[in-house]
Amino acid sequence: MGDHQRIHPADVESPPPSAPVALDAFSRSQKSGATDRLPPLQPPSKKKRSRCFKCLCWSLLALVLLILLIGAIVGILYLVFRPKIPKYSVDRLTISDFSVDANLTAHATFNVTVTGRNPNRRIGIYYEDGSSLSAWYNGTSLCAGEFPVFYQGHRNTTVVDVILNGETKLDGGLITELQQQQEKGFIPLAVKGDVPIKVKFGSWKLVKLTAKVRCNVVVNSLTSGSRISLRSSSCTFKVKHIRLNL
Repeated sequence: MGDHQRIHPADVESPPPSAPVALDAFSRSQKSGATDRLPPLQPPSKKKRSRCFKCLCWSLLALVLLILLIGAIVGILYLVFRPKIPKYSVDRLTISDFSVDANLTAHATFNVTVTGRNPNRRIGIYYEDGSSLSAWYNGTSLCAGEFPVFYQGHRNTTVVDVILNGETKLDGGLITELQQQQEKGFIPLAVKGDVPIKVKFGSWKLVKLTAKVRCNVVVNSLTSGSRISLRSSSCTFKVKHIRLNL
């Protein structure tokens, strides 16, 4: 019987499973070093910081010099011209109309006589556009108008008449209080004025300002057509805004 060849399956070594592409790429990047990182931020150079500091110092120095210059100009003007505050007074109040309708709306027309005195020997005053004058009772504006535009010379006294018109809604309590004071013949009013003026030093118009004039006035009546007498009148003058007109 012939020899039979026996065939035994050989153990073939199977190749190891291949690593994922992502892991392989990560491994390569670890070996070669990451190349997609942002470069670190560089701090500002000393030269740039020094330039900014110098700019700030020059700005502060210019501001200080400007303040000193303005102070020097104001000081010189004061020493040379010796400015004095103008004086104002309400000398007469004429009531053309004052009535309250059924809707508690007050209609008022006042004629206010204001006297302005400029005591300065070398300073003139220009009263300019944009002024206002109003009459108030217990914090409520009754009527308003405009202060006239004119020039007031040195040591001059000027008398102006200003017409004030208006209407306003009153509440019942305010009307009752007004009636009680009307019976007593003692009615306190406030006359308020905001007037832009330009001050003339010699021949130079150097200063612009807004004058706040407040006058407390007590009258005996608000009846139209009746004789109105001023029981008292006192005024104050303040500067609201001021700037040099260089």
